[in-house]
Amino acid sequence: MKVGIIQESHTANIDANIAKLTSKIEELAKKGAQLIVLSELHNSLYFCQVEDVDNFDLAESIPGKSTDHFSAVAKRLGVVIVISLFEKRATGLYHNTAVVLDKDGSIAGKYRKMHIPDDPAYYEKFYFTPGDLGFQPIQTSLGKLGLMVCWDQWYPEGARLMALAGADMLIYPTAIGWESTDTDDEKARQRGAWMTVQRGHAVANGLPVITVNRVGYEADPSGVTGGIQFWGSSFVAGPQGEFLYEGPTDREDCIIVDIDMERSENVRRIWPFLRDRRIEEFGDICRRFRD
Repeated sequence: MKVGIIQESHTANIDANIAKLTSKIEELAKKGAQLIVLSELHNSLYFCQVEDVDNFDLAESIPGKSTDHFSAVAKRLGVVIVISLFEKRATGLYHNTAVVLDKDGSIAGKYRKMHIPDDPAYYEKFYFTPGDLGFQPIQTSLGKLGLMVCWDQWYPEGARLMALAGADMLIYPTAIGWESTDTDDEKARQRGAWMTVQRGHAVANGLPVITVNRVGYEADPSGVTGGIQFWGSSFVAGPQGEFLYEGPTDREDCIIVDIDMERSENVRRIWPFLRDRRIEEFGDICRRFRD
């Protein structure tokens, strides 16, 4: 499968962001991309650096303006596109939602972010209700996509449940970066851990992993912190955790990565982790802590 990766920086001009992304999607489609993945909340700046009720004006319905636009693009180009939106489900009820648009322009499905962070410069609990659609792969013309979002990527349970439901790959639209007060050593540890844990999901489940992060500096509107330097580093890992692509930390990138979808079958034959799971002993995994 030819997978298009769009690692972008974003501005406060939503229309300009969408136009730029559309141009990049067209570029990748002309080069043969079948699946194109965008980063988390790509229409705007990462507004979660502050708690501001006016930011709820950025939310939109699904279906809505963005899905209409990108659905038309998917149909015109004959590609599958993964987008990421601030969903308004109802007044006072909002989600961080990724949507899969199939090559015929239909909405194949959506995933609402399950794990919601609340850290300095990442005040997502102020905006987003935890997802309620479960860890269910989305069936497309290209196969079953195990779609999750950013903070979900630290939790092996979600990746495993997607694999157990028949996902052909794991996909993580992402918005993560460095806060200005972190030391260089700490920054290196954070980025390294982020890549390692997701490569672990690939290994443990015998599936390719696609992670698309935003890149560039975004200031904190409140001035309380020094803003976020999104570290890019979008990557694709094969089913043994091997890097198929690793993006730059400091600039945009738009590239096609070839994924051999038959490798998952072969890897699972030599490493049959699903066969050997002692599921009868795993009941306590559903407890918050084993006191």
